[in-house]
Amino acid sequence: MINQTLDKNTVWVVSVQVATVWTSKESARTIDALGITNPTDIDRWIAELTTEQKTALCTENRVQSQLLYGEFVQVTEVEGEWAHVIIPSQPSKKDPRGYPGLVSLTQLKRLDKENWNQPETAAINAKKAWLTATNGEKVMELSYMTCLPVLRKHSNMVEVLTPHGPMFLSNQALHIYETSQGLEKKSGDAIVAAGEPFLDLAYFWGGMSSFGYDCSGFSYATHKACGYQIPRDASDQARAGNHVTNEDLLPGDLLFFAYEEGKGSLHHVGIYYGEGKMIHSRTNGKSVEIIQLKGTIYEKELCGARRYWEE
Repeated sequence: MINQTLDKNTVWVVSVQVATVWTSKESARTIDALGITNPTDIDRWIAELTTEQKTALCTENRVQSQLLYGEFVQVTEVEGEWAHVIIPSQPSKKDPRGYPGLVSLTQLKRLDKENWNQPETAAINAKKAWLTATNGEKVMELSYMTCLPVLRKHSNMVEVLTPHGPMFLSNQALHIYETSQGLEKKSGDAIVAAGEPFLDLAYFWGGMSSFGYDCSGFSYATHKACGYQIPRDASDQARAGNHVTNEDLLPGDLLFFAYEEGKGSLHHVGIYYGEGKMIHSRTNGKSVEIIQLKGTIYEKELCGARRYWEE
């Protein structure tokens, strides 16, 4: 269950389509300007980065995670133009309260809890969806699994509360659920189906949106869509859930891979697709794909499997 009920008088909310969570104030480079401003242009930012520049986000430990429009954070400290945040919706061994990191302060907005916490929430279940103003003008393209409070339901549109005030999303791009109950828990097959529309989407380190996922971000998003809140990072995902043997694998189970033919450090996670296949967001320079495990490096490096979904 993804429960977004708030318990504070005010809350800090992400006010851009995707906010990147950085390791330090010095992590963002000049070439990352489109990813730390308000508004952002995530598509253009990713497109203009070279393969080497994207790789450096990982190898130079620059990016930790990402946040979606309307997602709330705990701000623990403001340091100049940066906010130190905790992300309660992304469990992590790094902090028992949630995933830690830094976000550009301009990408956050402080809102009143009473208005933000509505009985119903709209989750975008299309790959992307346009947020529109009352006059129909397109304001911002939002990612899959962006969740916003529902104000009113109309014939073709849903009026949602946003950090920029009431706006609209198309009914066809949404699933509406009771905020207190969270998204409905679904099957392992549903987790696989949630990932299929993203085939050929380019990998992006730290990615938690349909503008680009990393391996554990892809696993996180597909589980979120099916009502399960799992840890953010692959190493944490491998420690939680229920252990599954290779003989008992079912679609929707998470597969984990480690160097040194499964005996070294864990480096990757994918989703078991069934019939010996895996769907995963592979690595920088590659895309979301479905592969046969047999005869690949992944067959040799498979070191465990976990199940979060319920039958």
